[in-house]
Amino acid sequence: MRGQPSLCEVLTPLNLAEALALLAAHPEARPLAGGTDLMVPFAAGRLPDRLFLNLWDLEELRGIVVTDGEVTLGALTLFREIAAHPLLQREFPNLVRSAMVTGALAIQSRGSLGGNIANGSPAADTPPSLLAYGAELELTSLRGSRWVPYADFHTGYKRSLLAPDELITRIRLSRMGEGGFHYFRKVGTRQAQAIAKVSLAAWARVADGRIQDLRLALGSVAPMPIRAKGTERILQGQAIRNLPLDAALAALQADISPIDDLRSSAAFRRKVAGNLLVDMLRGLAPT
Repeated sequence: MRGQPSLCEVLTPLNLAEALALLAAHPEARPLAGGTDLMVPFAAGRLPDRLFLNLWDLEELRGIVVTDGEVTLGALTLFREIAAHPLLQREFPNLVRSAMVTGALAIQSRGSLGGNIANGSPAADTPPSLLAYGAELELTSLRGSRWVPYADFHTGYKRSLLAPDELITRIRLSRMGEGGFHYFRKVGTRQAQAIAKVSLAAWARVADGRIQDLRLALGSVAPMPIRAKGTERILQGQAIRNLPLDAALAALQADISPIDDLRSSAAFRRKVAGNLLVDMLRGLAPT
């Protein structure tokens, strides 16, 4: 059975304050922005929601603001806007690359960063990059706003810290300058318009021949996008010319918990995740 629009109601607020008031009165309403994630299950008749809150026209949720210390992106920032932003290209290239491999141009012109996060898919393209960059999320309701580390936001498959009356309003990234090592790789069935079988994003800083800081994140290998913290601990402080590769690979296998599904097998995902880690480390410590 396909989705039936005639059975749905869409609330369209004029501004953020009105949107929060409607959500407080109707916490069962499903927030709807670009709709690129929701329309697939809706068209297939697998979306149970019948009341939607249309956020598309809320200018308060748009825009990329740059200060000396941080970059703040409105939740409705589109993937094409991320890909085209000069400062993001220079300082956060992983986020740009992950935005550019999200669907096709039509999806990138409609899909939003906040929607990609809120949908909670473990295979989403931008979350590993956001985790590797230590992103923070602003969650807002009529009760006020709170900032939470993105690393704490997802609590399980399609579950998060977001309360029924809250919206993701902004995403914040601390600027780290143009130095550092950036790595992003997505493995899918095709080069474009494919859901990730495995993805890996990393940011590292090397000084005096050693890894001084490292954040490593993966998608499609657990019920949610994850930081590989055990692997990070093994590699932190190590000399890049003598990295404990076997120990790092063993730690990675302990960090992830992939499953068999229609797109791939758990064994394949484990193998590919290890291969991506090796590829990343080779880039970090070229021979």
